[in-house]
Amino acid sequence: MRFKIGDTVAVLDDVIKGEVVAIKNNKICIESTDGFEFDFNENELVLIKENQAELSKYSDLKNEDLLEKIHETSPKKHTPKFKSTIKQDQIAPMEVDLHINQLIDSTRGMDKIDILTLQMDTAKQKLEFAIRNRFPKIIFIHGVGEGVLKTELEYLFKKYQVDWYAASFKKYGLGATEVYIYQNTKK
Repeated sequence: MRFKIGDTVAVLDDVIKGEVVAIKNNKICIESTDGFEFDFNENELVLIKENQAELSKYSDLKNEDLLEKIHETSPKKHTPKFKSTIKQDQIAPMEVDLHINQLIDSTRGMDKIDILTLQMDTAKQKLEFAIRNRFPKIIFIHGVGEGVLKTELEYLFKKYQVDWYAASFKKYGLGATEVYIYQNTKK
């Protein structure tokens, strides 16, 4: 293995950068700069040895045209503003799998309350992350089970400015809840 825990890596075919947090079964688990964990094969990652900001301070800026552009000041009110052509309902929702085996490697020594607490803490963190970063939707995959986690999630959702409903049956079955996050709410 060329990677070790603590290495900073980037994903080749995606815009994900993070730190290696675990290596298991020929999979490298990274925690992205956004706080999400992802598993990748070794050939999907590249090691980042130097910080880009560190490299750029040594660059040689002798190009006259480039120097002119850098020192050119233009008023901000004349700069065009671009709006995204992607509508809110076209953005893929963030998915959070709350199955305990997706959150931790082993439940040894944990009882049902500990597991539920970990699942609810994860759900709360991901919901607050989605609200902060203005995600329009988030899907919590909780499974069917006895319905305890689903009920606890509903209590959590009541504390926020959100609507929730059953997620796509075709894609998730009965074990997922889709949360719509209201933007620009008055407090």
